Amino acid sequence: MATVNKNLSVYDKATIPNANGLRFGIVVSEWNSEITEGLCSGAFKALLDCGAQESDIIRWNVPGSFELIFGSKKMINSHKLDAVIAIGSVIQGETKHFDFVCEATAQGIKDLNITTNVPVIFCVLTDNNMQQAIDRSGGKHGNKGTEAAIAAIKMAVLGS
Repeated sequence: MATVNKNLSVYDKATIPNANGLRFGIVVSEWNSEITEGLCSGAFKALLDCGAQESDIIRWNVPGSFELIFGSKKMINSHKLDAVIAIGSVIQGETKHFDFVCEATAQGIKDLNITTNVPVIFCVLTDNNMQQAIDRSGGKHGNKGTEAAIAAIKMAVLGS
């Protein structure tokens, strides 16, 4: 979703299903923690604002974005959840490592969505520089974590 002139933290609560009684997992990459902590905070606050109970939100940390896939899979297999939010931040560097991590992470989370019955929301920023990441994790464009939480709620009730 393009973020130019868009605040990712804005949502109409009247159009969001009530999250009370739903259980959520949040898997957070420790790499670029100044970004991922902001994203996690946005997701957590939005879930609570939409009716989720703090006791129904489980958080696990993993070392990096690549590890979000395994962390999400283990969380799905060990807890009864309605949705998982995978939070990470990959910032372009001087090598192709960025491309490999972004591609593998996106494909891995896609694979979880087609092989499990629990939606896994892709909340991984893939930015060209730190400023872009700051702008999307609580900065001038709001918080992609908030947007991911709203998507998690909507997907959790899909088809129910």
